[in-house]
Amino acid sequence: MLFSSMTFIFLFLPLVCLFYILAKPEIRNYLLLAASILFYAWGEPRYLAIMILTVLINYWGAILLDKFPTKTKLILALTIIADLSFLIYFKYFNFIIDNINSGLGTDLRFLDIIMPIGISFYTFQAMSYLIDVYRKEVPVQKDLCKLALYITLFPQLVAGPIVKYHDVAEQIDRRSVTFDKVSLGIKRFICGLAKKMLIANTLGAVVDKIFALPTNEFDIWTAWLGAICYSLQLYYDFSGYSDMAIGLGLIFGFRFLENFNYPYISKSIGEFWRRWHISLSTWFKQYLYIPLGGNRVSTLRNCFNLFVVFLTTGIWHGASWNFIVWGLWHGFFIIFEKLAGWNRECSTFLQKAYRHIYVILVFVTGWVLFRADTLSYAADYLKKMFGLSETAPIYSLSYFIDNTEIAAIIVGIICSTPLFAQMLYIKYEHKWARSVVNVWLGLLFFISATAIAASTYNPFIYFRF
Repeated sequence: MLFSSMTFIFLFLPLVCLFYILAKPEIRNYLLLAASILFYAWGEPRYLAIMILTVLINYWGAILLDKFPTKTKLILALTIIADLSFLIYFKYFNFIIDNINSGLGTDLRFLDIIMPIGISFYTFQAMSYLIDVYRKEVPVQKDLCKLALYITLFPQLVAGPIVKYHDVAEQIDRRSVTFDKVSLGIKRFICGLAKKMLIANTLGAVVDKIFALPTNEFDIWTAWLGAICYSLQLYYDFSGYSDMAIGLGLIFGFRFLENFNYPYISKSIGEFWRRWHISLSTWFKQYLYIPLGGNRVSTLRNCFNLFVVFLTTGIWHGASWNFIVWGLWHGFFIIFEKLAGWNRECSTFLQKAYRHIYVILVFVTGWVLFRADTLSYAADYLKKMFGLSETAPIYSLSYFIDNTEIAAIIVGIICSTPLFAQMLYIKYEHKWARSVVNVWLGLLFFISATAIAASTYNPFIYFRF
């Protein structure tokens, strides 16, 4: 089930909210758990057992950690291996077979495997709980339903943000539903829906049209148009989902941490990763980078740690060399900035300006690797972008874009900055301003709902991760 669907917005969500409000506080967790299972089973009923098995493995893994304190390392390792085995089988098995065949000249058969939606996200959440228990940062959750709710909670189940157990452990036991939370949650949801339907989907049509063509059929300006449109599409698609997830969490009394903080205004790639997909960045920092030694080691070892983290980041995103190279691309610039001292604040306007341009070039180029179907196509596309290929294009820029897409690009660029960041948080005493914002949000919701009614299936990009 999609957040951006009529079924979810006008049937599933209203019914769950109604039952939640009417239910006694002591049964609300059970209600949300049932709703979350139904939400997942709606689109992936055959893979529901994998998610439930993940819950059970980590529930009993944590119980054993608590019961056998002298065997914690072994229990942790075995449970994490069990978690990762599902991920490796469903997400990476055929990729591994393909590379074995290519490298060794074998002819191993591929399997007909369909990856369960959200497996990367709920696996990392389950591992977060297990590691927190191992570190004794949180007590063992002996209520199976509460742990299941944490792992399967439908607002963030299939595409994040990755909620770490220690951030919501207390909220699972005690949380309040207030008018302020519900009001802000509805507004965040509407903003996220508008990001998805009005900007991401609009620009996605341009991107799909360009990236479906051989690179010799369009010119350099079209190549840059495709890369810029995809940069905006990906940001608004994923941050839109995160906004909707955070908004839904607020409606049910949960406060999830922010997942995006205007990454495209960054002045270094290090800053970019402190602002982009924050929940994944902090997960790797807390559970991989710091255990490897973090920055409290020699410079050479620190560079190695960063290399491992960004290699893993690329692998996490998908079973393709494109994602691995994309992760290493960002890792290279992170290491470069550290060695060059670019991880410090800029002191002058000119420094800020050229570093910002540098960051834009790095992430826009990186998104081509992220979007292209193959490394060879990505290489050809980048050659086209930087004028390194001589061709006679069939299509010009005007073939791919009209006034609607131009407007979406302009709005997308403006709203990727904090210019309107505080609009949703106008205090109640500012009645006129709040009324304007509320009317504007109502209009956004109406236009977004109209776009949903007119569209076909429009899944979020990060569903495939």
